[in-house]
Amino acid sequence: MTLLAIETSCDETSTAVVRGGCVLSNVTSSQTAIHAEYGGVVPELAAREHLRNLIPVTKQALREANVTPAELDAVAATRGPGLPNALLAGLKMATALAFSLRKPILGIHHHEAHLYSPWILTDPPRADFEQFEPSVSLIVSGGHTLLVLVEEIFRHRVLGSTLDDAAGECFDKTGKLMGLAYPAGPEIDRLAATGNPKAYPFPRPLLNEPNDDFSFAGLKTSVRYFLEKNPTLADDPQKLRDVCASVQAAIVDVLVTKTVRAARRLGRRCVTVSGGVACNSALRRQLASACQEAGLKLRLSDRKFSTDNAAMIGILAERKWMAGLAEISVDAEIEPSWAL
Repeated sequence: MTLLAIETSCDETSTAVVRGGCVLSNVTSSQTAIHAEYGGVVPELAAREHLRNLIPVTKQALREANVTPAELDAVAATRGPGLPNALLAGLKMATALAFSLRKPILGIHHHEAHLYSPWILTDPPRADFEQFEPSVSLIVSGGHTLLVLVEEIFRHRVLGSTLDDAAGECFDKTGKLMGLAYPAGPEIDRLAATGNPKAYPFPRPLLNEPNDDFSFAGLKTSVRYFLEKNPTLADDPQKLRDVCASVQAAIVDVLVTKTVRAARRLGRRCVTVSGGVACNSALRRQLASACQEAGLKLRLSDRKFSTDNAAMIGILAERKWMAGLAEISVDAEIEPSWAL
């Protein structure tokens, strides 16, 4: 089958064409420069930009895949969770296209697509579900931090989630406190590379609690109070790098420790990691080291499939369509708070 997928859950307008488990095209238009002025995503602006970008991005994806709309067998879109108006733009575009072509429309869960994105290879981009095995999966992004037990494809349950701020949100908010531009996560990662991660002992929330939940609001507050007591610290380039490294170390320690601990407790030999924060170099490095030490196999989503993208939506949609799942009515509504 040949399937067109659309992803608009937040501030990335993305369209992909998938055929037989292979990604023929994956085109994404980023809104980062637009939202940087405001220090975060503005929902109304995100929805407006999706409306502006959806048609040209879709045309480009079809052109790069050398596919015409008449050749499509189905259309898929992110149905939730996400920003309501952003989701609405993508889903309605997909339903209109599917209706006009008289093809099935598939509604896909954004987190579930992230969950299976580590099974997408990159050279060439294609699904690798033949190598699938049960795992403990960390989904870590700006809006969500989840630990999920995956028993088999399409059978999983959430072990723990964020109780307040997600890891990516903590990166961005602490970075904003330090005067870094949005999104601050990548900049903290860059500055931390030459900083001392032991310079400042920031807290590791819930690290030693006997659960699989996450909480980063306390860490953010700790950084705010620390900077208030040391107002000139951010003016010193080396001290700023040390703060970045120390904040990053606190976040990464929690993510790595709780993920590996859950895998060992549940007897799973495979760990997968996905979501935008999976691009963080310290997280990738420390997870690789911790998994090797614990005798665990690690699958990290490729960086191009870690941030929001339509390829992961299309890969999952095709698999679900083949299994007789995920088809929805053209009258279906979005699910902004859809639980995994």
